[in-house]
Amino acid sequence: MVKKGHIFSFFAILIVAAVIMGLVTAPIIHNVKLGLDLKGGFEVLYQVKPLKAGQKIDQNTMSNAVAALNKRINVLGVSEPSISIQNGNRIDVQLPGVKDEKRARQLLSTTANLTFRDYKDHLMLDGSDLQPGKAQVAFDSLNHPMVTLQLKDPNKFASVTKKVLSYGYPNNVLVIWMDFGKGDSYQNEVGKANHKFISNPSVDNVLNTSDVQISGNFTVPEATTLKDLLNSGSLPVKMTEIYSTSVGAQYGQNSMKDTLFAGALGVAAILLFMLLFYRFGGLIANITLAFYIYIVMGVFVGLQAVLTLPGIAAMILGIGMAVDANIITLERIKDEIRSGKSILSAFRAGSKRALPTVVDANLTTIIAAAVLFMFGESSVKGFAVMLLISNCVTFITSVYGARLLLGLLVHSKALNDKPWLFGIKRSDIREH
Repeated sequence: MVKKGHIFSFFAILIVAAVIMGLVTAPIIHNVKLGLDLKGGFEVLYQVKPLKAGQKIDQNTMSNAVAALNKRINVLGVSEPSISIQNGNRIDVQLPGVKDEKRARQLLSTTANLTFRDYKDHLMLDGSDLQPGKAQVAFDSLNHPMVTLQLKDPNKFASVTKKVLSYGYPNNVLVIWMDFGKGDSYQNEVGKANHKFISNPSVDNVLNTSDVQISGNFTVPEATTLKDLLNSGSLPVKMTEIYSTSVGAQYGQNSMKDTLFAGALGVAAILLFMLLFYRFGGLIANITLAFYIYIVMGVFVGLQAVLTLPGIAAMILGIGMAVDANIITLERIKDEIRSGKSILSAFRAGSKRALPTVVDANLTTIIAAAVLFMFGESSVKGFAVMLLISNCVTFITSVYGARLLLGLLVHSKALNDKPWLFGIKRSDIREH
């Protein structure tokens, strides 16, 4: 006699799962963070070096550098940027959706150490003398852009301008530098058309004021970039670009469409295969596969991970491994049915025999994915994260989930004496 309670439990689980999946579909879709290869944008890897002799590149220094980069990225208005420290002395920056790559590069890597020097290159003022966050873009009487600053101490500026004024013409200049480095010299640069210093205004009287103007042959974007650099503060380290890549937004969208289309075809082929070869067992496997996809994406979004093309590839690979776990179990059950056992006995024995094989297969993949995550960089880490999640979820859905659903129907006795539901002909069953 068929046990209706087990059948009721089976359909109750499906209905509850369907309702939950329907409720979480929209939040999952809207909260997926797309990587550069799907959304388009700019990625650059920097080698961090000491800014001055004796400086140590330790964890605190790297954290300060990341904090300074975050301020600059906020200026770009990038949503969901990714900044990560790699190998202790490298910083990887990913900026999805960035279109102005040149400005992004300048904002990120420029140390932005502003200094005011005399014609002999002696330091008169530096960034520490400025009011933080007060730089602005303004325009002179001829509508030329300039940058205005505010000093902390007007008396110090008066002292500086008094000293510069004492040099007399033509040496009464206050030279403004950005990232003045070893070997730089005003005397060497002043005669060049494209000099390294920003400007060299003449000091004609003592200025007892906190307001300073930096004028030059600026375009509006150049003045804006300078203002943003000054407001975000100087970097505590020197950063050298060792790798960069950019992906166009349209290319990223096309890549995502092509990948999802290929993935959908692959999943459809897997579902059809399971139905044709394993009949009812394949249907249960397909149902748990839908659970698998939702749980994997839910965990991925919950971890706030970034979805990339390798990540999608890892998820599709995980689908194949999840199906593989079902295939191993169903094949064991079919072997037991062929040996002449009842459906219930075959289910118990087949599930028991299949479990060690499934555990071993997934455990070795989890170890490989963990190694990739520990030693890989950039998109390799994304692949590893998705593969780790996929394999862990496989145990929940393809092993225990499928066993639960199939077990309910087997124990209900609705499948008794129906080997064809598992793709087995009666002629293949050995009689005792």
